[in-house]
Amino acid sequence: MANYKVADENLAEKGKEALYIAEGKMPVTGEVIRERFKKEKPLEGITIAGCLHITKETGILARTLQAGGATVYLCGSNPLSTQDDVAAALAKEDIHVYAWHGNTTEEFYWCIRQCLDGRPNIMIDDGGDLIVTAHKEYPELISSGEVYGCQEETTTGVKRFRAMDNKKVLKVPLFPVNDARCKNQFDNELGTGQGVVSAIYGMHILFAGKNVVIAGYGHCSSGMALRSRGLGANVTVTEVDPIKALKARFAGYTVKPILETLPEADLILTATGCKHVIPPDPE
Repeated sequence: MANYKVADENLAEKGKEALYIAEGKMPVTGEVIRERFKKEKPLEGITIAGCLHITKETGILARTLQAGGATVYLCGSNPLSTQDDVAAALAKEDIHVYAWHGNTTEEFYWCIRQCLDGRPNIMIDDGGDLIVTAHKEYPELISSGEVYGCQEETTTGVKRFRAMDNKKVLKVPLFPVNDARCKNQFDNELGTGQGVVSAIYGMHILFAGKNVVIAGYGHCSSGMALRSRGLGANVTVTEVDPIKALKARFAGYTVKPILETLPEADLILTATGCKHVIPPDPE
């Protein structure tokens, strides 16, 4: 039986229903790969820790890894995205889940440490906190050779690890999943573009007629710009890369330096992975 800590075990049945719905929309991960993994057991004897958004979709991934023979540990990469019903359902399926919605910073890192205490051979990260904490607090795990490799999903996390690599302090092999074209040209542009705008729209904010400023014009931000314009917003893009700025202009957006956009902006959306995109003390 797995060790775990979730908000409410009684939510497990509701979580199973959510996983059932997600599974039907994820035939490759939820069916094709899982069936192959069940037969071949390529992950037998391997421990995998994932610091991810604990949702019905990542739950399908966890189930498939477990079907391949892996011992799976999960913690939430964002305290506000954990679906407590899904976490409870996975815990009942012998997955070591340490996640609940709204945990504090102290609890967030406690959950990460529980996963690292499992001595994972593979780490799957979303934002970099799991792997960075392993380097800082579990140096013996990093130096032991037990960690075969790691993956990072996000632009922000990849930037963190490239900075570590430049300083020669990244001690494990790492695959920047965010650089894969099947990730950034689909999940980033389409998924993030729709997801961010849907979240704001869900707060009953009318986009039509709003002045929306999009900081950056990469995969995520171009999707955000497209969806904002589709809802009737006046979209202005700020971008320091001249080629990307030109691309935004040719897509029909107004392009300006960010300081010029602030006085009239109703909404500012950033997707650069950088600090101080909006100056802390704009003149």
